[in-house]
Amino acid sequence: MAEEKEAKNPVQSAERIFQVMEMLAENGEMGLMEISAALGLHKSTVHRLLMSLIYMGYAKQDEGSQKYMLTCKVVSMSGKILERMDILQIARPYLERLSDLSGETVHLVQREGNNILYVYKIEAKVGTIRMVSHVGMVHPMYCSGVGKAIMATLPEREVRAIWDGSEIERHTDKTIVDYDRLQRELSEVRRDGYALDDEENEKGVRCIAACLYGYKKEVTHAFSISGPTSRMTRERVRELAVDVKKVQEELSREIGYYK
Repeated sequence: MAEEKEAKNPVQSAERIFQVMEMLAENGEMGLMEISAALGLHKSTVHRLLMSLIYMGYAKQDEGSQKYMLTCKVVSMSGKILERMDILQIARPYLERLSDLSGETVHLVQREGNNILYVYKIEAKVGTIRMVSHVGMVHPMYCSGVGKAIMATLPEREVRAIWDGSEIERHTDKTIVDYDRLQRELSEVRRDGYALDDEENEKGVRCIAACLYGYKKEVTHAFSISGPTSRMTRERVRELAVDVKKVQEELSREIGYYK
């Protein structure tokens, strides 16, 4: 009766088949009884779900151990989705939300070697001050909030390579020109979950930035909120940090990141 009832509920069947797939993705090879116990499902139900996955090419059974595992068809499907992904199209609603919340200038950048490339910008909705940044502009990573947000995710040897490969210039009296200081700031970024550009690139401008985690946890993009220090006070930055980290989590998940 339970099997008949389930067969008439396609939503429940779909939910369970994805539960099996997620279980195998998380744990690797598993036996029928292991999956049944972990999901709290009867072994006949699990067996039927596994046979469906095998028939469709998403799973296989090892002849020796009799355990089940996912095939590379899942990876192939994920790769096709990622190849067609337009990160700007996906990110735009999130960045517009930040723009509406803050009223300040919002940027999206992508990493280009030792630099960052500005790929999207929403102008501030308040005041008449305009940032010097523009779409298509290339800027060193070491002296920008978005650049430091990306660098904080990299191993030390790669951070050092970026530093050594950059032309270190003092744009303002607050620009980081000492590698040890950069290292300290990157430690703070990892601790706080966001990066700051505290007038390091443009006098009188402060910004808060965060990276975006993608598929396989790689980091190639970051976003920021920028504004004049008269509005972007320390207290306001702390308030905006809540929204920035929320967007980071939601948008990273949408572009393929899972912890």
